[in-house]
Amino acid sequence: MKNEIKLFDGKQIRTKWDEEKEEWYFSVVDVVGILTESSNPRRYWSDLKKKLKNEEGAFQLYGKIVQLKLESRDGKKYVTDVADMQGIFRIIQSIPSPKAEPFKMWLAEVGQERIDEIMDPELTIDRALRTYLEKGYSREWINQRLQAISVRRELTDAWQDHGVKEGLEYAILTDEITKAWSGMTTKKYKTFKGLTKESLRDNMSTTELVLNMLAETATKDIIDAKHPEGLEENRSAAQAGGSVAKDAKASIEEKTGKPVVTSKNAIDLGRLIGDITKQISNDK
Repeated sequence: MKNEIKLFDGKQIRTKWDEEKEEWYFSVVDVVGILTESSNPRRYWSDLKKKLKNEEGAFQLYGKIVQLKLESRDGKKYVTDVADMQGIFRIIQSIPSPKAEPFKMWLAEVGQERIDEIMDPELTIDRALRTYLEKGYSREWINQRLQAISVRRELTDAWQDHGVKEGLEYAILTDEITKAWSGMTTKKYKTFKGLTKESLRDNMSTTELVLNMLAETATKDIIDAKHPEGLEENRSAAQAGGSVAKDAKASIEEKTGKPVVTSKNAIDLGRLIGDITKQISNDK
């Protein structure tokens, strides 16, 4: 299953895509929170579950509710009630909310989007582009970010083909790459930027993104050339790939006299872009 965050009316809904069943699963608590605007959606859902048990058709609904591990606000994964699209539609019917109809339309769009993306993978890129534009990123940055996503996928495919286990081992090797080129572990890098659970890459400057992409591309090329197997051999490849970007970073810093790794995050970068746009408008 693939984890993903969906946005409805600017609010996050945790989801998982089941490749085998070709089905979206949605966090029930997140959906309930959006529809009810309750300060305690977990309690609301607990009470609603008790109510639904006494209703006709409850057996069919409970067959649609399963428990999966989803990431919480603290960055840790907890077992959470989720339901497929049919189950969510049934839950919506039990919640009086002015957002019910718009939410149903949104669900239908989410389902259709996924079907369309399976038929035409380019649509996934288009959707990512729209999302980043809505968040205020510049087109230059977005182009680099989308390219970085492609590079990352090629690297993880190479890891998978060379005996690296998804999850913890991916994280260990990512840490080695980041530390080799930036001088900081992923955790320290995020702390330096004032981040907690946010994506580090989404908070990198264009230059940081390019160097991180260079490090991952070099690592992938080294894997293709050396054919390392397992975590330890791939650790050496990761360190070597990161050192390629480290050399490029040193060259840039020598010529500019400025550090490449910056504490600026997405908010700071967005403000900077806004200031530049405003200055251009004033100059016209």
